[in-house]
Formats: sequence, structure tokens, C-alpha cells
Amino acid sequence: MIQQGNGISRRTLLGSALTAAAAAASATALAARKRKPNFLFILADDLGAFDLSCYGRPDFMTPHIDSLAATGVRFNFGYANSSTCAPTRTALISGCYPNRFMVGSGFGGEYPSDTIGYPASLPSLPSILKQAGYRTGLIGKWDLGHLPTFSPNKSRYDEFFGFMGGAISYWTHDLTDFGDPTQRTPDFYDNEKPVEAEGYVTDLFSDRACDYIRRNSANPFLLSLHYSAPHWPWETRTDKGQPRLTDAHFSGGSPDIYRQMVQAMDDGVGRVLRTLQELDLCRDTIVVFTSDNGGERFSKMWPLRGEKGDLWEGGTRVPLLISWPGKITGGSQSNQVAITMDFLPTFASLAGTQTDPRLPPDGVDLSPQLFGTAPSERTIFWKTPGNMLSALAYPWKYLRLGEREFLYNLEEDVTEHANYRLRNPQMFARLKAESENWSNQMQQTLPAVPKGLLESMEALDSP
Repeated sequence: MIQQGNGISRRTLLGSALTAAAAAASATALAARKRKPNFLFILADDLGAFDLSCYGRPDFMTPHIDSLAATGVRFNFGYANSSTCAPTRTALISGCYPNRFMVGSGFGGEYPSDTIGYPASLPSLPSILKQAGYRTGLIGKWDLGHLPTFSPNKSRYDEFFGFMGGAISYWTHDLTDFGDPTQRTPDFYDNEKPVEAEGYVTDLFSDRACDYIRRNSANPFLLSLHYSAPHWPWETRTDKGQPRLTDAHFSGGSPDIYRQMVQAMDDGVGRVLRTLQELDLCRDTIVVFTSDNGGERFSKMWPLRGEKGDLWEGGTRVPLLISWPGKITGGSQSNQVAITMDFLPTFASLAGTQTDPRLPPDGVDLSPQLFGTAPSERTIFWKTPGNMLSALAYPWKYLRLGEREFLYNLEEDVTEHANYRLRNPQMFARLKAESENWSNQMQQTLPAVPKGLLESMEALDSP
């Protein structure tokens, strides 16, 4: 055997080098495992409480989204902070009740515009995580105000790819002017630059999400992936939609079209999850899937009452799945009442950082419940235009619709038809007083969109 000048063999040197390399690789892998977790927050638009097969949808399957339930926890009482889009997104970015802000005032009030939106000067979910060293990106729907005053970038998302408003065509990426249906407004951006793109928008968002993860895999990241699916207009990958009066498309859609729209989103989620797997990021990434409000039209809400726009359970209860392989027990369920504004304090806690004292969150840190702690009691509130007010201290729920008042027991009657107001006057009085006290601290109630206008639109008598 040939010896080196110091008496050490080449084989020994090679073995030592390999050992050192293996040790360095192990140290690198260990450091990667100890890094702050990534956050992948996936938000569907108008997906009903039971529209996923893991929640009981009987007529189609959502296997990729369902996999999050298999590798994580399924919440049985997940809620949105509103029964409509923009208020819930206000709660997500602020960690607060949306009713604290004009942009969160709700359907029928002031819509997001270039003068009404989420102020860039306020703390936000991305700004809090950026201060903790995260890269931040939003792909999909913003709906919290328009340029030049508001945008995801102005609220501290490093990257934005999507649309500013409440809805767009899945193929042409623009929207009808509801005042003049002959006119259309483009609404597609790469950061703050208007762009044109070809393709079905659900797939475009999925593609960009995979690209974002690949480009940011070396650092902790927040990716908010806000699909527009299955919000109208009713368009599939193979059908660009029948001729329609407006994008609200009251003359279109079908259960089968809805199925295809949801399954296109499920396919996209599958591709995004495979990207995490390919990059060995699954154990480093907390994945959340939920919806911005209850479903409408073709959704499955039964046995819940109501739909999008209502404060019955069908308007506010949503699917909620949270997965973190190796940390959260797969296939588990939680009866913790959870709501959109909880994600900001939860993510801050899991990232090892603090929320901003300038805007203390109304939401709570859910991380103990992710790891098996028993549900904690809480009371949460909703308020929407038209003098609609609600308070939930499970199983009891107070609801005011104009001048009518109700007390429901969701354990006894999840359909919210039996009014317990006279049977439990003490609970009725308590929740009514608490909800009114809370309401007085929020923005004033705004007028609702007249029912006659909505009925006229659906009857195709008005754009």
C-alpha cells in the first residue's frame, strides 16, 4: 500500500473526506430542519363547508386537498370572518375583526376601490413575517383596494401575481362593467404592472405557486395562494362559458361545471404539494386550506342553513385543514372553534415572532390545538350590512336579522330552525348584550343591497 509522507493512506484520506462531507451534509440538513417553518396558505373562493370529499361531498372527489386531512388536522368548526369576500380577507391580513375597517364593512356597503382598501400604513400578516426574515408572496385574488393607493406590494408582499378586484373571467382575465355590460375592465397584474397572460386562471395560479416555491426554497417563506375558484363566472378548463349578460352569469353553470372548477383547483393543489415534496420541504412547511366564506348556488351546505351572504352557518362555516407532517398528528380532528383572524397570531407564534403592538389581533393563537390541546371556549362575532348581527359561544348562537332575533343550539339543531330564545332566556340575554357591546366598538352598520336588485339580476331583468 502506498503511503503518504505523513504515513496516512489515500484510502484513509478518502474515507476521512467522505466522513467530513457526510457530517457537513448532516449539519446542513439539521440546520434546514431547525429553520423557521414555511407557510403555504391556500384560500378557495366561495367553497361551501362540505364541498370537499373529506367533509362529505358525495358526488365528486378532491383527493389532493383531502391529503391535507390525512397528514394533518381537520377542523369541524372552521369559520370565515364574514359571509362575503373582502371582509374575510381583511381579517386575514390584519388578524382583526374586519368590521374595524371600512374595507371590511361587507357586501352592500362600500366596495374596495382606489379610495377604500386596506391601508398600507397598517401592520399586516406579510409585514410581520417579513420582519422575522420571511419572503412573502400573494398569488391570486387580492380584493383589498385598488391602485394607486392600495396593492399587495404596498402591504408588504414581496411578490404579487393575480387580480386586484373581486372576480375575473377565468379565460380573458377581465370583468364586466356592471353599469355597462358592453364594456370590460382588464384586471391582471405581475406586482403592480398590468400584464396579459394566456390560460385558465386556476392553472396559471398553480403554475406560479410552484415557481414561487422553487425560487424561494432556500429561505423561510409565506405563500398566500388565493384561488378564484369556484367563484363565478362558471367556466371550466374546456369551456370558456356560454354567452352571458354579465360575469355574474345568472343564466349559466351547472353542478357538473362546478365539479370541474373545484377539481381543477384540487389538481393545482396537488401540483403545489408535489413541488414541496420534490424539494424535500414537506416537513418544513405548514399548509392551511380554507375558504373565504360559505358556498352558493352549486355548493353543498346541508344540513347547514343559508349560503354566502347569510349569517346562518351556511354563510360562515368553511372547511379548514392544517397539515405539518412530523409535527401535527395526521388524520386528527379538532372541535376548536377557529376563524380567519386567528391565522395571523398563529403564524406569528409558529414563526417565533411577535405581532405588532400598533394593531393587536382579535384572533387567537391556535398552535396549541394543532398539537392536541383540548379546545378552548371563546365567543366570536359577525356583523354585516342590513342590521345583521351574530355571536357564537358554541353550541349557543345568537342571530339578529333586522328586527328578528334568534337563539340556536347547534348541538341540538344544526339546521338553525328551532329558536331557543324563550327556552333559554338567560343565554339569549347574555349573547345579545355581548354582541351589541362588541358591535358598538366596530364600524357603523351600512345599508344592505336591496333584495329587489338581486332578484332583478337573477331574473335577467337588470345587469
